[in-house]
Amino acid sequence: MSSPPVAPKRPTTISAHGDERVDEWAWLRDGTRADPEVIAHLEAENAYVKEGLAHTEDLQTSLFEEMKGRIQETDLSVPFKRRGWWYVVRTEEGKQYGIDCRAATRPALDGTAVADEQILLDENVLAGESDYFAVGAFDVSPDDDLLLYSTDHSGSEQYTLKVRDISSGEDLADVVEGTYYGTAWGDSRTFFYVRCDDAMRPWQVWRHSLGTHPSEDVKVFEEPDERFFVGVSRTRSQAFIEISVGSKVTTETWLIHTSEPRGEPFVVEPREPGVEYELYHAPSATRGDRFLIVTNVDGAVNFKIMETPVETPGRESWVEVEPHRPDVKIEGLLPFERHVVVFERAEALRRARVVNLEDGSSHVVETPEEVYAIAPSANPELNTSVLRFSYTSPVTPNSVFDYDMDSKARTLLKQTPVLGGYDSTQLTCGRLWATAPDGVKVPISYVHKAGLEPDGTHACLLYGYGSYEASMDPAFSILRLSLLDRGVVFAIAHIRGGGEMGRPWYDDGKMLHKTNTFTDFIAAAEHVVAEGFTSPERLAMRGGSAGGLLIGAVANMRPDLFAAAVAEVPFVDCLTTILDETLPLTVTEWEEWGNPVADREVYDYMKSYSPYDNVREVAYPTILATAGLNDPRVSYWEPAKWVQRLRDRSTGDRPVYLKTEIGAGHQGPSGRYDAWKDEAFVHAFLLDALGVEG
Repeated sequence: MSSPPVAPKRPTTISAHGDERVDEWAWLRDGTRADPEVIAHLEAENAYVKEGLAHTEDLQTSLFEEMKGRIQETDLSVPFKRRGWWYVVRTEEGKQYGIDCRAATRPALDGTAVADEQILLDENVLAGESDYFAVGAFDVSPDDDLLLYSTDHSGSEQYTLKVRDISSGEDLADVVEGTYYGTAWGDSRTFFYVRCDDAMRPWQVWRHSLGTHPSEDVKVFEEPDERFFVGVSRTRSQAFIEISVGSKVTTETWLIHTSEPRGEPFVVEPREPGVEYELYHAPSATRGDRFLIVTNVDGAVNFKIMETPVETPGRESWVEVEPHRPDVKIEGLLPFERHVVVFERAEALRRARVVNLEDGSSHVVETPEEVYAIAPSANPELNTSVLRFSYTSPVTPNSVFDYDMDSKARTLLKQTPVLGGYDSTQLTCGRLWATAPDGVKVPISYVHKAGLEPDGTHACLLYGYGSYEASMDPAFSILRLSLLDRGVVFAIAHIRGGGEMGRPWYDDGKMLHKTNTFTDFIAAAEHVVAEGFTSPERLAMRGGSAGGLLIGAVANMRPDLFAAAVAEVPFVDCLTTILDETLPLTVTEWEEWGNPVADREVYDYMKSYSPYDNVREVAYPTILATAGLNDPRVSYWEPAKWVQRLRDRSTGDRPVYLKTEIGAGHQGPSGRYDAWKDEAFVHAFLLDALGVEG
């Protein structure tokens, strides 16, 4: 095998708080995505990966064919009804993307097309020959005649917004470039959308009238504070346009009546530092026209539920409906005419609790397994007693149910098919609890072959994230079956910094507590070894984005504990990034990581764990890092620099690879076949590194 590519060292000094750090590969950062030298280097890295893992190409092919063979390629989503139309997404064998459809007649779940079906978007046609394709907005007008949609062909997350006449299938002349996520129709001739500033922060809401040029669009809202993001949507009741404004720790909501879409937005409750609230319009014959509010006001760390009349939505009218509970985090609500579904989290699991508004009774939707994931599915109508939800576990494919909230009867509408005779009894899943260095119990979800003996000989993949209060719920994966069939144990470490155990769990893994995230993960790894699931020689770890920072930090702290690591689009040069206010997302991230520009303590703390700054002269595991050239969230140069430093300082002989998607961004390959091939590649890398027979 040839030697790995070596980026030339062109050192630059980075100074802050009187501290000077030498950035050896600054040119990777200072170059541009179009810089021929940068692209040549990244392509050389891709060639090195291909050569280094050439001996796994047959395995990659067989893994891809296994994955594809288990998936029903021609399939149909569960239809849902909105304003007399049944909406579905079709997939067809050989096609990378979905086909969005609707019909007045309910489609059969066997995939048979009904005679009156209308194709709203064929994403395969829209994608064309583009290496990357994604749909952002997908928003049908109130009169059901028009579709507002947006597309991204690079992975940059900058979208082109268009309007399609559904009956003719033709696009109108209205085209708005450079939009972000979030749209809302006012009436059927007016819509709202979001724009970003130069740092990719969504900060403005604009209104467009059909038939006019975008230069005539009206700016409805602008947020000057760089800590805050802006979004726009229509409430589920269809009565309001909602402009959401939020930083990591503070939120604010503005409303516009859809009956007066050209009216000025009005604030529900002005922002107060550290106070978060989320608004739900919940009109009810039982309780009147009201808003429900989930908020942490008055020290409700895990949030509580308030209500207020629509006419006087401000805080002075808020009345407590459900109090704060220190052991249960309220995550969100789904209001209906006679019920409210409360999604809450306890013991590292999410649950759905149904409240009957007529008699005040409540019950938790029963779940049959020890670890699982539950989430609302399509529920566009308020005047119904039926909740639609999805349920999955590490051994149960995603299942969509209709649930009668009065009788508690449930109807399975569809379970994702797994071709080839899948038998869930051949797998076992469950929960372990590791002990962190400070005595905190850390939950671990796991799945493996039934009958596997904990003798320490098995390969194991430990996954983690641990940032932004995101919860990594234990769900089923068809693609993962290729690992499990080969005897690999899969586990998720539900570490601090995530949201699995409520808001305190998140708070204890951010800012000046961030290293708890890393030591929790190490404790989880040590625990699966101690329980006999694996050994350090057969243990791998995986994480992406902020989870890639986790992988980099843990590799520095305990390189002896792992044989392999996968760090996808990893945030590994975090200190350099968070010091640079001109980069996308930096300022708003100060409420997650701290502000090293203004605070020497934060600077020193981040420097103590930043993966790039703490690469040591030790033997590292074999590492696969990935990047996206067009990534607006984690710039390609972070993993590129990190890989160079790992190679420069590692005392071992295990390879370190960098694989960059030249035509994509943060999400990686966009087409489903490309995504399966990418996962087959990662699986082949892991199986090879862990010595598992293909």
